[in-house]
Amino acid sequence: MTHLHAGLSSETTEKARLELNENPDTLHQDIQQVRDMIVTRPDIGFLRTDDDFILRFLRARKFDQVETFRLLAQYFQFRQQNLDMFQSFKVDDPGIKRALMDGFPGVLETPDQHGRKILILFASNWDQSRNLFTDILRAILLSLEVLIENPELQINGFILIIDWSNFSFKQASKLTPNILKLAIEGLQDSFPARFGGIHFVNQPWYIHAMYTIIKPFLKDKTRKRIFLHGNNLNSLHQLIQPECLPSEFGGTLPPYDMGIWARTLLGPDYNDETEYTLTYDALHVRENCGGGGGDKEMMKRSQSAVEPGTLRQTDRETSTPLLALD
Repeated sequence: MTHLHAGLSSETTEKARLELNENPDTLHQDIQQVRDMIVTRPDIGFLRTDDDFILRFLRARKFDQVETFRLLAQYFQFRQQNLDMFQSFKVDDPGIKRALMDGFPGVLETPDQHGRKILILFASNWDQSRNLFTDILRAILLSLEVLIENPELQINGFILIIDWSNFSFKQASKLTPNILKLAIEGLQDSFPARFGGIHFVNQPWYIHAMYTIIKPFLKDKTRKRIFLHGNNLNSLHQLIQPECLPSEFGGTLPPYDMGIWARTLLGPDYNDETEYTLTYDALHVRENCGGGGGDKEMMKRSQSAVEPGTLRQTDRETSTPLLALD
């Protein structure tokens, strides 16, 4: 086992072999073959090319070296083409800090039954007078940069749950094709994360309509992993066990404190000079992610409009993969 597998459980190492085609015996060769392709794109500044960094891209593309290099190139190209998003790409940037403190994103301490990290978004918390959508996207990307440092998550991946309760038509009207395309490019096409599922809860009709806007930009694999549950918790629980979910989603965990993740990133070891663009060493985050505690007086429950238990566990017909809307 190489140093690149340090810290991985035997179960996760085996999962990487079976699901991602990861072979410890050829790992350095695989990485070098991707690195050798960099000369074919002199138009892109590849600002980081170390083994650990390239490995996360290989895992995201199941060790297909051509697809891995395409993703690596898109990662840096996206940042070159959107310099304004990454010029102050750190936790104490005012826009990112506001988004984080408003719960964008929420990050659950407990993974799902497959070891995937669960991210949650309460859409109605988007105060458009306070947060630009691009700042919310930057906060999500920054959070993913921190989380993807964990090799277990590079292999197990992520789950995203979006609660659309009380998300108004006026708010939805701000989701223009341009900013939706930006989000898709940043998350689907340019980031080395494996998303095992994107779950919509309590979505109104106009969120269905929004799909017609974003569908042309979604890969077929992505479409198949997006589900609309409506107010049907049974279908959600068939995919994510209640023991992994807070009470807002009918789970057995306490209500989500949407300030936990922000406080984790802004913890006492945070250095104002730290830039997260490429080389962020999330040591204090890795140390604190397991705790998830904090001063109880600072604890706030999520601002989901749905009280625990109010989502109905029937209405199976409302749970449909977005792909089925064709």
